[in-house]
Amino acid sequence: MVDLSFSMTELEYFLLIVVRVTVFIYAAPFFGMANTPNRVKIAMGVLISALIYRIVPITELPYNTVLMYSIIVLKEAVTGLLIGFGAGICTSILNFAGQMVDMETGLSMVSLMDPVSRDSVTITGTYYQYGVMLLLLISGLYQFVLGALCESFRLIPVNGAIFNTEKLLSSIAVFLVDYLVMGFRICLPVFASMLLLNTILGILAKVSPQLNMFAVGIQLKILVGIAVMFITVGLLPGVSNMIMSEIRKMTTLFVEAMM
Repeated sequence: MVDLSFSMTELEYFLLIVVRVTVFIYAAPFFGMANTPNRVKIAMGVLISALIYRIVPITELPYNTVLMYSIIVLKEAVTGLLIGFGAGICTSILNFAGQMVDMETGLSMVSLMDPVSRDSVTITGTYYQYGVMLLLLISGLYQFVLGALCESFRLIPVNGAIFNTEKLLSSIAVFLVDYLVMGFRICLPVFASMLLLNTILGILAKVSPQLNMFAVGIQLKILVGIAVMFITVGLLPGVSNMIMSEIRKMTTLFVEAMM
């Protein structure tokens, strides 16, 4: 016979787990995309919470009023948000690299509506975003994200988060450095090709002043930029590995900042 009875303490503890999980899913990459229906996110959060509830030991929570329980709920929401935010911000590196490429090739004025972020993004940024995200899913990004969520309950128990402001700010500073370095590493082939092309056009402008190098250079930059991206498409798996390593690094730093 299946016993489905539970106490009020167990229900309150389960709701705290649901809060952390659902907020994490809202901020995490892939799961938190805007094109994922909210009902799917909520259902996934409740299902994952039910599975985590089976393995997390129930401890006595220090509260005796509704206000104190609300503070614990808010604490769990911030904990899940920070963990998901640490993983989600790493995908913004791809948009930065795409913007740099479009600025060099002359496509920075061409933008489109991204259904995922609901924001105006560049063409190359969308190309990098979808291409690398597909490779990340194939390489098991969702497994790591869910594994990090489950592991967070062991490292940071319910109502056990201690927000270290200095470590959080240090984690953001580390990400900003990696954001610039990795973004320029991704767009380096196109950037170097455009630098070489501009040098050649500058020499031709001095040799043949009668030629309109400005009009010629616009078409050449677009053609060379697309050709370089086509040739270097085999480097996208390396880019996905780099982004995956950054997701692991930032998730670890944000979790350590709350331990």
